[in-house]
Amino acid sequence: MERLNDRLVSWASLLEEQTRQQAVTSAELEFIYPHVALMADAHLGYGATVGSVIPTLGAVMPAAVGVDIGCGMIAVQTQFNLADLPKDLRTLREEIERAIPVSAGKYNRKILPSAKPRIDELEELALHNDVDPDAFDKNWRVQLGTLGGGNHFIEVCVDENEQLWTFLHSGSRGIGNKIATHYIDRAKNLRHQADDHLPHPDLAWLDEGTEEFTAYIAHLRWAQHFALLNREEMMDRVNHQLGRWAGEPVRDLRRINSHHNFTEQEEHFGKTVWVTRKGAIRARSGDMASIPGSMGSASYIVEGKGNADALDSAPHGAGRQYSRRAARRNFSQDDLRKAMVGIEYRDTDKFIDEIPQAYKSIDQVMEDSKDLVTIRHTLRQIVNVKGE
Repeated sequence: MERLNDRLVSWASLLEEQTRQQAVTSAELEFIYPHVALMADAHLGYGATVGSVIPTLGAVMPAAVGVDIGCGMIAVQTQFNLADLPKDLRTLREEIERAIPVSAGKYNRKILPSAKPRIDELEELALHNDVDPDAFDKNWRVQLGTLGGGNHFIEVCVDENEQLWTFLHSGSRGIGNKIATHYIDRAKNLRHQADDHLPHPDLAWLDEGTEEFTAYIAHLRWAQHFALLNREEMMDRVNHQLGRWAGEPVRDLRRINSHHNFTEQEEHFGKTVWVTRKGAIRARSGDMASIPGSMGSASYIVEGKGNADALDSAPHGAGRQYSRRAARRNFSQDDLRKAMVGIEYRDTDKFIDEIPQAYKSIDQVMEDSKDLVTIRHTLRQIVNVKGE
């Protein structure tokens, strides 16, 4: 750990100056307590740094949580060993792509029987918490069980013992984005009305105890639960296809689910604070979580150590070192093919901006994080599914 100042600590050995300055700025806000913690995957974000843990007293910044509320990972350890399975990985990839809509704006054509009880659960949660998701996006029901694009993915992986894991990354889709955008704009308008001078508009906050704050937290918790159930629905579909391909149903030996864009009220350094993890996971002592690498690199199943200075947190992945535009300027489809040798994936130039070289080294991120988590399993992917 490096203490950058009395309000900012960092586990990032690879930290660009722009990212450092952005984190310094956010850490200076008067309601930060006791300090902002930068994870090893920290990189430039909108207002607040991606890969930062932001504890606040009496306030929450909606843009720090971000527009993909509740985005996170789910991993399932299966009973299968790679040596016992068919060799035709392309068939498995194509069946997964048929079962789950991928890419931005792609949704289910109808509500599937597996999704119905989860939608019922979300409707009951909305009613109980006085939340109206239909006011933001009437299509949210057909969004459940869809992947999205960008860095969201589905993978089939093997661990150090050649045991198969299914692994995916997604969030709250269009409904989460619309809820987040509404409250980000509301926070900005309130700060403007109060004549507050912010170092960046996306550091606008909502004050605890106000009507806007209460409504935001209620909607945020609903969207977090949507994101969790979205991952659960997709994972069940992935495992159904894997079982058909393997010739027997998947048995979940272990299922690990963790958010990395969320806020929760927690106790730290003697006070009750709102902890916003923007591209960071909770890693209390004994917490199990997933830390994915980039497309084509290793991923990890980890156990938290409960590091107090890190506010019981750890990184959420590799972290970008090239913007999407810069990655497309610097790398080619041939570069991506070389990076993906031995992995079944859809060969298209649409994924150049997700090439492993566009991200920090996941091995360095894990080395930087050795006092935050213990590695329990190292995964290498054999199938990768992404959306455009």
